[in-house]
Amino acid sequence: MPLSIPAIADAFNDLNALIVSQLRSDVGLVEDIGHYIVAAGGKRMRPTLVLLTGGALGEISANHKCFAAVIEFLHTATLLHDDVVDVSSLRRGRPTANATFGNASSVLVGDFIYSRAFQLLVDIGDMRILKDIADTTNRIAEGEVLQLVRAGDADTTEAQYYEVIQAKTAVLFGAACYGGALLAEGRESSAAKLREFGINLGMAFQIVDDILDYQGDPGTMGKNLGDDLAEGKPTLPLIHAIQSAATEDAALIRAAISNKDRELLDSVIDIIRSNGSLDYARDRALYFQQQAEQALADLPESDIKAALIAVANQAVARVI
Repeated sequence: MPLSIPAIADAFNDLNALIVSQLRSDVGLVEDIGHYIVAAGGKRMRPTLVLLTGGALGEISANHKCFAAVIEFLHTATLLHDDVVDVSSLRRGRPTANATFGNASSVLVGDFIYSRAFQLLVDIGDMRILKDIADTTNRIAEGEVLQLVRAGDADTTEAQYYEVIQAKTAVLFGAACYGGALLAEGRESSAAKLREFGINLGMAFQIVDDILDYQGDPGTMGKNLGDDLAEGKPTLPLIHAIQSAATEDAALIRAAISNKDRELLDSVIDIIRSNGSLDYARDRALYFQQQAEQALADLPESDIKAALIAVANQAVARVI
């Protein structure tokens, strides 16, 4: 669990048991890969948001736990597919599923986990949430394709970067909060504000992840520094440096993105540090974190509201 949250501890344990039970399959390889990636751990931040938003507005029901499993399965399936697309070999400090079991198996088991999520959504039986998740998964797919299109594009603007990260990351945070709110009390107004919280949290979270690719600890992150550069991803620190650094430095970063050149990593890090680009990206992450907190203004004070704020703070604390 990302934080010690006594109010949802029992529900969180139930969620973990449900995730394991829903990975059962008559096909052994499905279970092997499913358990392999789930056992890798992770923050479980997205399903935790389902439980917290539900608890903030009422009781955490069986449907909340089921929906939290849906969100975790959608995230897990996305990771399986992403690692194949990105040719990743390391995640959370150990070999990726595709490196261990092969690309074809990882893609197909990702499809299984995706479809299992929708089976659980049918069990919940709320058409509003089913529609929202259908729209959300479609948006995520568009975001992933857009990120692929932008790879190697040194002309990517800051606005285009935000468009990518909102689609590929933030919308699932928003959907987790929205669905958790609807299952608690059903009011669209409350659910919309909590979706706003989730989207802004997701934006802050992704910007911080992109910062850590240039200043993080590989042991802590479970992946190598410079992976984004090797994939030609024009993330916020690079975009800012291209726009504000000296001409020669900006040209070097443009070349690193266009050629997907990890060999230039040390030079790129020197430029984005000396130019204040990491600080700029950090400030933008803080802005989105503050927007997330503001979206909770009308939520009654409680331990769970405090926990939601703490989750938002933790998202940016990794670079402060």
